[in-house]
Amino acid sequence: MAERLADLEQRRAQARNAGGEAAIERHHAKGKMTARERLEYLLDEGSFQELDMLSRHRAHGMGLEDNRPFTDGVITGFGTIDGRKVCVFSQDFTVFGGALGEVFAEKIHKIMDLSLSLGLPMIGLNDGAGARIQEGVVSLHSYGGIFARNVKSSGVIPQISVIMGPCAGGAVYSPAMTDFIFMVNETSHMFITGPDVVKTVTGEEVTLEQLGGAMSHARKSGVTHFVLPDEKSCLDEVRYLLSFLPTNNQEEAPRGPITDDPQRLCEDLRTILPESSNQPYDMKKVIASVVDDGDYIEVHAHWAQQITCGFARIDGHVIGIVGNQPAVLAGVLDIDSSEKAARFVRTCDAFNIPLVTFVDVPGFMPGTEQEYGGIIRHGAKLLYAFCEATVPRVQIITRKAYGGAYVVMNSKSIGADLAFAWPSAELAVMGASGAVEIVYRRDLLAADDIDARRTELIDEYTERYVNPYLAAERGFVDDVIDPAETRRVIVRAIDVLRSKREDLPKRKHGNVPL
Repeated sequence: MAERLADLEQRRAQARNAGGEAAIERHHAKGKMTARERLEYLLDEGSFQELDMLSRHRAHGMGLEDNRPFTDGVITGFGTIDGRKVCVFSQDFTVFGGALGEVFAEKIHKIMDLSLSLGLPMIGLNDGAGARIQEGVVSLHSYGGIFARNVKSSGVIPQISVIMGPCAGGAVYSPAMTDFIFMVNETSHMFITGPDVVKTVTGEEVTLEQLGGAMSHARKSGVTHFVLPDEKSCLDEVRYLLSFLPTNNQEEAPRGPITDDPQRLCEDLRTILPESSNQPYDMKKVIASVVDDGDYIEVHAHWAQQITCGFARIDGHVIGIVGNQPAVLAGVLDIDSSEKAARFVRTCDAFNIPLVTFVDVPGFMPGTEQEYGGIIRHGAKLLYAFCEATVPRVQIITRKAYGGAYVVMNSKSIGADLAFAWPSAELAVMGASGAVEIVYRRDLLAADDIDARRTELIDEYTERYVNPYLAAERGFVDDVIDPAETRRVIVRAIDVLRSKREDLPKRKHGNVPL
């Protein structure tokens, strides 16, 4: 037995150093951790149980039969994060450049199947060059197995992708179908085709960072949800995000410690709005004032900033927040902001996270660029997401709530359970100025002093229509509240809605306006 144990330890040692010292040194020289170091940092100390450590590829040709390292370039297994079980895989760039072959994929298939059957979050650390060319179509077929499992797991278990190096070609589609994507600034790259291919096909010259860098995908494409400056802070953020998510769709998100008085008044909210309704303010300050300890983790913070989405806690309970951001483009809804919010709403609904919406929206963005780009279709995604959501839903109207955009932002008419408005709320088809120009056009043309008459009519319209009280009279908002009471009102609302249940009609699935 001693001899056999020695042989086992030798094989394990080879597996732990599968890429060789030279490859590891080159990897470290780029400022990157190895696949194992990342897992050790991410998971609770001593909790990782590796699976398929001694797997090796069985391919032939192009010299592969003479190079059969253990692990085959990916480390898989399970462990804990803050004591909660998770399944993980970590691609090893020091072995075949992290390229995916048949056995590599089989290991990922196996851990994905395990995570789904056990109802555990699946976290993938991606650092690879795509399909293993030497294994040809087998590699491509193997990718399909990963994609199918991503879809099967979607909405059942949280799926998190962490891009810690190159992620190219078909490899990008698995992260794209997961719930959250993390990238490391100036280290992570995602693209379908690289700069050389882009130049050959289109003649366009673009750098690797411009094409597929973290900030390009955070600001322009909206592909990535979180960007961090280095690998350790990125993995820290993964742990932090996981604290807001349930283990699976049959459970509730973990409740945090009660460190903030649920009955606390937010007196700063009484003075947060500017004198003029056309002046901006920061909705994230409103959110920070209301939630426990001002702790708010924003999702897609760099993309479509006219709307903010993220997780927080109220009385220790996790909530998802969607809020118009008046400080950016007046908080208007456009193609990107509608899509961003729609995805977030559906994520919260899938994982039993109540939704709180802070509304200050002047409408949808006008213009040919938006119309030709499909603002009707994309705006309908957000409408569809809220209508479909069965989790507790609360609406807080702080200021503008105009037209169809008000309806789309989780109004009572599309199923909000409870809606509240500040006295400053303006519920109307449109702003006073625009309404007067349309409704009183003839009156204005006949007036001796058009400007004076316009001002008079705007004042009358504002006093009569641009307020929350007509809506309150009709029950379209459940109460008009002192802004300082916003926190305690949300605490009570979420608490009473916790027993909410909805029976949905039997169907295969709805047809989202994609």
